[in-house]
Amino acid sequence: MDQDLKESIMGALELVVDPELGVDIVNLGLVYDVTMDDEGNTEVEMTLTSMGCPLAGTIVDQVKTALADIPEVKSTEVNIVWSPPWTKDKMSRYAKIALGVRD
Repeated sequence: MDQDLKESIMGALELVVDPELGVDIVNLGLVYDVTMDDEGNTEVEMTLTSMGCPLAGTIVDQVKTALADIPEVKSTEVNIVWSPPWTKDKMSRYAKIALGVRD
């Protein structure tokens, strides 16, 4: 996948907001990787802020919906992983400011 397409995908994923924190999943550092095969089958490897996140299904559905608008994406698979574990250090500067997190 070329850089422009990857940027489009990441931009679409910035529209997916974690309902509990009110910040998008990209700036929270929850998206670890995005890959796409030659047929447009796209895989998003991501984590959640906690294992017991009650809104995991909602977030996965929102990821699929966000990527459905990109013509090159034919299907989306979301893999939730727990390794490496998420920490506040993965958040962007924007997310840290929005949530009042200090380094």
